[in-house]
Amino acid sequence: MTSREQDILHSIVESYIENGEPVASRTISRRRRDDLSPATIRNVMADLCDEGYLAQPHTSAGRVPTEKAFRSYVQSLAPGRLLLAELQRLRNELSQLSTMEARVERSSHMLTEMTRSIGITAAIPTSSQTLDQIELIALADHRVLMIVVTRDRVVHNRVVSFGEPVSQDELTSIRNYINRNFTGWTLVDIHADLKRRFDEQSAAYDALLKKLTLLYAKGLLDIQLAPELHMEGTSNLVGLDLHLTREKLRDLFQTLEEKKRILELLDRFLEQPDGELAVQVGLADAHPSLGQLSLIGVSIPLAGGVFAKIAVLGPMRMNYGKAISAVHHVGQAFRGLM
Repeated sequence: MTSREQDILHSIVESYIENGEPVASRTISRRRRDDLSPATIRNVMADLCDEGYLAQPHTSAGRVPTEKAFRSYVQSLAPGRLLLAELQRLRNELSQLSTMEARVERSSHMLTEMTRSIGITAAIPTSSQTLDQIELIALADHRVLMIVVTRDRVVHNRVVSFGEPVSQDELTSIRNYINRNFTGWTLVDIHADLKRRFDEQSAAYDALLKKLTLLYAKGLLDIQLAPELHMEGTSNLVGLDLHLTREKLRDLFQTLEEKKRILELLDRFLEQPDGELAVQVGLADAHPSLGQLSLIGVSIPLAGGVFAKIAVLGPMRMNYGKAISAVHHVGQAFRGLM
């Protein structure tokens, strides 16, 4: 496109976002500061229609931007500046929360407040999670409470039946052994090293390692790598003209209720390098019911082998400038605490 065509196209997109109505050439002429006539603008709009940027719902109606037009418009935007004091407020609000789960939940609420769309945040563990420390507590009936804390500040609890008497002193020795030798290691590397130690002949004569072998067989350090996902603001879609039938609207809300579907959405469209903003206009490829929605998000690697996914999901005619700014700055605040 020429700069004039791009300028006119983006004015059409902005007008459509504001009003949700087909845009006429006279409307664009009034928005501009130059002397382009409605006839000149109409000719440009006809060319943009031929190039797939605009659609004409009716013969006498104005034009409606297509997904291609929205993509062009979004590419011209940059994250708006946020006052340093406001960014510090976001960081302070998150820093008061001690766990990853709480921060993920709060971040989704922040995004919803800032955009009036759907705020989505997720902490997705990888196989390279790093051990911070473990705790072992003796319970009644030869049971043991195993507590594993990873560097992402997530706490994993598990109660196992030990099958033979074990004292708190023995468990304390095992805890100290693990924390002394493996704090800061990835869980994958810990598993490999423990198996090597168990295979050594000396392990059969080491009372501590014998108990540790039993605990390991019961699932010590075998934590579930389940993602933490929070989504807020689905009700903001109610009342929007998404051009959906009642059945399709029901399908949309059912899709948004599926945690697995949302995680697949984040994984599929937020694949950019560390901290690079991603914008996907129209999500029909992920599911037909999501065709009228757009996703703006960022993927951030955190300490301890976890990826944070921070995103806003909203109608195709959302306020992209506000959504891009919100995702960018909540992502910055989130990253600043790790």
